[in-house]
Amino acid sequence: MKHVIVTGTSRGIGLELVKLLSKNDCKVLALSRNDVAVNNLKLENVTAFTFDLANEDSFKKVSEFINNEWNAKLDILINNAGKIVNKPFAQISFSEFEEVYKVNVFGVAELIKTCLPFMNSHSHVVTISSMGGIQGSVKFPGLAAYSSSKGAVITLMELLAEEYKEHKISFNTLALGAVQTEMLAEAFPGYKAPLKPLEMAEYIYNFALTGQKFYNGKVLQVSSTTP
Repeated sequence: MKHVIVTGTSRGIGLELVKLLSKNDCKVLALSRNDVAVNNLKLENVTAFTFDLANEDSFKKVSEFINNEWNAKLDILINNAGKIVNKPFAQISFSEFEEVYKVNVFGVAELIKTCLPFMNSHSHVVTISSMGGIQGSVKFPGLAAYSSSKGAVITLMELLAEEYKEHKISFNTLALGAVQTEMLAEAFPGYKAPLKPLEMAEYIYNFALTGQKFYNGKVLQVSSTTP
């Protein structure tokens, strides 16, 4: 039975991931600023509590849970949570830019640091990025903070794969194309994406469980459209 942490589980891809993992004999810690959606499902082998990637105090709760409830064992970490701001560059405030990076980069780094002591030679860290973070991809005006943060986290994962290669912990990134999530709808009202959250969650689920056998330090572009 795999022990898996997923962030950003209140809706969309993250919530679908929790359901899939629960159905397939995984113990899951679902982390989100709003834990109501997961707790209302009353899924077997799933624990959910409130967690904020931008709040330093949140990480201690995760460490204590893994140590006390999972006998200090963690197999998979899926960094799925993300924050987006869609504004012209000149109108994005310092605090808005900072908040995007706190969730999409700094919080991801701190959660990985928190979880590393509990990982073994077969553990897998999967971070969800975006096609907007890929060098040379088509960029969308208004996403300066979001897309640049997604590029930063790709580099972070490449670096960690090198730094921890002797520990045989795998670090990979999935750069997703458009998925019809609530976050996408809020940022781009009226836009219709080609994939539903469950479809992408199924791909991420399979990759998280098996991808470390084939990849380490890689970014895979998961997009059915160009851009």
